[in-house]
Amino acid sequence: MRTIGTTVRGVRAPVVREGDNIAALAAEAVMEAWREAGITPCDRDIAAVTESVVARAQGNYAAVGQIAEDVRVKTGGGTVGVAFPILSRNRFSLLLRGMAMGCRKIVLLLSYPSDEVGNHLVDWDLLDEKGINPYSDVLTLEQFRTNFGHILHPFTGVDYIDFYSDIITSAGAEVEVIFGNRVTTLLDYTDAVITCDIHTRERSKRLLRAAGARVVLGLDDLLTAPVDGSGYNAEYGLLGSNKATEDRIKLFPRDCTEVAEELSERLSKASGKRIEAMVYGDGAFKDPVGKIWELADPVVSPGYTGGLVGTPNELKLKYLADNDFGDLTGEALKAAIEERIRAKGSESLVGNMVSEGTTPRRLTDLIGSLCDLTSGSGDKGTPIVYIQGYFDNYTSK
Repeated sequence: MRTIGTTVRGVRAPVVREGDNIAALAAEAVMEAWREAGITPCDRDIAAVTESVVARAQGNYAAVGQIAEDVRVKTGGGTVGVAFPILSRNRFSLLLRGMAMGCRKIVLLLSYPSDEVGNHLVDWDLLDEKGINPYSDVLTLEQFRTNFGHILHPFTGVDYIDFYSDIITSAGAEVEVIFGNRVTTLLDYTDAVITCDIHTRERSKRLLRAAGARVVLGLDDLLTAPVDGSGYNAEYGLLGSNKATEDRIKLFPRDCTEVAEELSERLSKASGKRIEAMVYGDGAFKDPVGKIWELADPVVSPGYTGGLVGTPNELKLKYLADNDFGDLTGEALKAAIEERIRAKGSESLVGNMVSEGTTPRRLTDLIGSLCDLTSGSGDKGTPIVYIQGYFDNYTSK
């Protein structure tokens, strides 16, 4: 029996610049890794490239002033409510500056005790101690400070309330900060709202429209088309963007399915095997200590080949060993489990006890999270990930 199962390798590549053919560059890096490491390509290997370098190759950037112009045109430039931003210097600071430059006043509604991805403003224990119910209570800045004082983010050391307020005033706009978890609270202050939540944005927009808001925008409604020559993303707008320089952001990449398909085609042709490919961004997992849910991108994978569609369809080996074959050991147990795996076919195991405890998530979310953990976001220099054996099972030789 082969003892090595799934193998995941980070692949180094040259620094990507605007105008590079990212699929060709990634394919060459993978082929060099094949040669260097003596890797034998197999059917259903996976080559993945991070969205960051795809966007860089596309030149998908926008300046703060271009964000401001889009906000001004789409909101009218008066008093604008900004709801539920995540607490992130990298993800939101430049977006907020652009919004502030594009209007006269911002009423900033911060969710509490944490933002959407788990960054905490205040602990639940403190809310309980003060008798505050975040599901119903709306707090002014004065009330928040009276109850909780100045709280620094445990990882960044930043007081995001002051940080975001300073960004707005430095951009020339007035600011009023409130705390609550009902997006329609902002309609007591203005009828123009930009809701900045990521995964609950459609609900927030629906609630605002039903409550009579004049202007309802999400981050996915800004920079959906070029503004004064900027980059853009027709599907996701500003969602998934990151700080690139002090006055420019990198947007989520476009046409990612085409990139994945070209990468797959190049590697499949070179190897004679069917190589799947994907573009990946943030993984989808929660830190049990910091409580941060990683997924600040709108999706884990914005583009992938057809062989990565679906969910795992696996048997739980320990269930078989403890239940169906609890009286077997050694080679007899191994042979029985192998036979059961071979017999499972392609029918869905959803609802079957023998699959209970296997991960009920999309393959692209699982594989993209694996890639994100492998490549990291720092100085590893491996924006490409090569995976072998992901679709193997206990019977694979």
